[in-house]
Amino acid sequence: MEANGPQGGPCRGNVVVSWTGGKDGCYACYRAMAEGYRVTHLVHFRNPDRPGSHELNPAVVRAQSGAIGIPLVQRDAASYEQAFGEVVRELRAGGERVDGAVFGHIQTHLPLVDRICRDLDLEPVLPIWQQDSERVIAGIVDAGFEVVIVSVRDGMLGAEWLGRTIDGEFPARLAALGGSVDPCGENGEFHTLVTNGPIFRKRIAVTKSESAAGDGYHFLDILEFALVDR
Repeated sequence: MEANGPQGGPCRGNVVVSWTGGKDGCYACYRAMAEGYRVTHLVHFRNPDRPGSHELNPAVVRAQSGAIGIPLVQRDAASYEQAFGEVVRELRAGGERVDGAVFGHIQTHLPLVDRICRDLDLEPVLPIWQQDSERVIAGIVDAGFEVVIVSVRDGMLGAEWLGRTIDGEFPARLAALGGSVDPCGENGEFHTLVTNGPIFRKRIAVTKSESAAGDGYHFLDILEFALVDR
């Protein structure tokens, strides 16, 4: 699959993708492309006033953009909603056509998405909305994405889960803990980094990281990484 648009068939519109670097947004991007949307930009925000310890190193997110081959708009922003609007308006003012926005939400934040898209006259594209979490994980694994756990909420999962790759057995391993952890981490139980997949041209190899804790999370502080051939 081409990283910047659908293969064959009519284009359903140009879209930007709300991007965190994790599995849900990446899989939603992949699904939107498969459905005929042309992804023009990935959009990533970080709140400088609330820098959660579980957030990815912004340089790693930039590396994802390079590995995939889709431009990234990356901003520090106190208000996600305001910043999203500013980015779309700036892209349009620069001559970009933006017809819609892709979000990787499964069960939460629909009112926010609806409000953003209504105010900006965007088509909301939510390819995995209200899908079963185990089905989403299966789709991610079957598509060939490589997903690494980079943070876990203290009291929900232990630090030993850091760095583990999500595979087809992942939901069963979580269920063995008592069923309190959603397979997609919908309640903030864990966060992920996508390092490779069908929309990637290069793979991200994490070469140096440290385990740390803070803000109620255990997390991998990614210090060094490289783009390598797949």
